[in-house]
Order: sequence, then structure tokens, then C-alpha cells
Amino acid sequence: MKKVFAVAKVILLAGLVCVFIGVYLVRKTDIHSFIESLINSHKEVELGDVNDYYRDYGFLYATNTDNFEPENYQDIINIFYTILNAGKEEFTFYCPKHYEGCIEDIQKFANDQSLLSDINNFVHPYNGFSHIETEYDTLGQVTIHVTHSYTEDEMEQINAKINELAPQLINPSRAARDNIQAVHDYIINTTRYDSLKSEQNIDRYQSDIAYGPLFEGYGVCGGYTDLMALFLEKMGLINYKVSSSKHIWNAVLIEGNWYHLDLTWDDPVADDGGDYLEYNYFLVPTYLLTPDEQHDYDPNVYLELK
Repeated sequence: MKKVFAVAKVILLAGLVCVFIGVYLVRKTDIHSFIESLINSHKEVELGDVNDYYRDYGFLYATNTDNFEPENYQDIINIFYTILNAGKEEFTFYCPKHYEGCIEDIQKFANDQSLLSDINNFVHPYNGFSHIETEYDTLGQVTIHVTHSYTEDEMEQINAKINELAPQLINPSRAARDNIQAVHDYIINTTRYDSLKSEQNIDRYQSDIAYGPLFEGYGVCGGYTDLMALFLEKMGLINYKVSSSKHIWNAVLIEGNWYHLDLTWDDPVADDGGDYLEYNYFLVPTYLLTPDEQHDYDPNVYLELK
């Protein structure tokens, strides 16, 4: 009798499994939709706390948003900008069911290194990334992982040094142009271009971030630009970084007009070994910017510079 009951239990269990599989195969689309609706309806995404380097303003190409349920590609750009601008190391949001191409657009955006770099240029240097990774699944969950370019210790040291230098270089009663020139001249006069890094990829200095020119006396374009950006922040001036495929420099808003500011090219590497200070790229309006492959940026991204 016990054997009969055991066999009956096995048959019943097998039958239930078959029924479940049959229902799943017939209704799997509905089941997936139900799970997706649960995820999207029970996950109200908010930005939460932002760090001290959050910019409470946006730009024409990318701006802050409180809508983390994208409807189109521009919404995705704004979401990524907001996540970076807030200084987040990890953030999760969800594609809505009615945005059928959402995950495909997320993939397209996450694989566009040039566009990611452009978005990175719009945030404070301390909130910029050295590495960013995007995870997504078929249910529409998207998680961003951000590795920042600066450590807490580096930021603390840099801030202390800038605070020490600011009274010498920045005079609140002086015109913005004069304060920018004082900083421009200081950085160039205390920094040499790191040719070993740019030409031979030899890393002796942290020349690609502000730490290199500020403490080690060597910089490449990323280091010059980040340090200038930090001083522009100290002056309370709206600014961002501009990049081409080969170069990066600053843009700054002064009295309603945008100007280019390229310290790297104003600190030339001379054949005679001399240390020179130039002003060829000091607060240049776009219409006077010398056209060359180094400064061939995308005007459809850096719209303020048109």
C-alpha cells in the first residue's frame, strides 16, 4: 500500500510540474509582463542625497532631471548626467514597458565612449569618472557603477592647496578675466608638459588629473584642464571641459558669453627647451578659435559654444 501511495505522489508531482510548464509556455509573455509591472510599479526611483560637488544647473545638451523613467534617448542622456553630477557611485533605474527600445538605447549610449566622455565633461572634475559600467536586464533594470577619477585623499589635498593659493591669485574685487589670467599664469609657470606620458605612455606623475600640475609640476591636457576647472569653480564661474578626439580644454561663461581657455597650448614644449607662457588660447570666443584637428570638437554637444 505504501508503494502505491509513493507512486501516486510521484505521478501527482510530475503532473503538477507538467501543468506548470504548460501554463508557463502558454502564458510566459504575460508572466514576464506581470513581473515587469511589479518591478516598475513598486520601484519609485529618487536621486536622494547629492555630494558637495553637485552642480545645481545643467547645460543645453544635458541637464539635471528628477524623472528616472526615460521616455526617449534624451531622457537617458539627462539621467546619466544627473547620476554623475550627483557624485553617485552606484544607481539603479528602470525602463518603462511602453518604451520598447529603451534597453537598446541604453546599450547604444553605454557603448558610445565618445558621448560618455562628453557627458563626463559637463560635471565637476571630482564627480567625473575614470571608469563607468552599465548593467541591464530584459526586465528593464539598469544599474550604473561609477569609479571616480579622484580619491578622497587627493580631493582633500587639492582643496587645501587651492584654498591656500586662492588669496594670492583671486581678488573678488577684480574682473573675472584678471583673476582667470592670474590662475592661468600660475599654472603654466609652475607646470611642465609631461611629454613622457603623452609620447611614451610612461607614468611618473599623475599628470592627467589636477594633482600632477598642482603638486608634481607636470601635466598633460587633462591635468591642466581639471586644475583650471577647479579654480574656475572657486571663482564661482559656470564652466565645463571641452574635448575633441585628441585633446581637452576649458570653456567658461563670463558676463553672458562663453570663451575657450586652453592652458596646455599656452604652455608650449619648445625645441630650445625654453619655458614659455603664451595667450593664444586665453579666453578665445569660438569665432576666433584657430581651426585644427586638436580643437575639432562636436558643436552639437557643446551647444553653448556655437
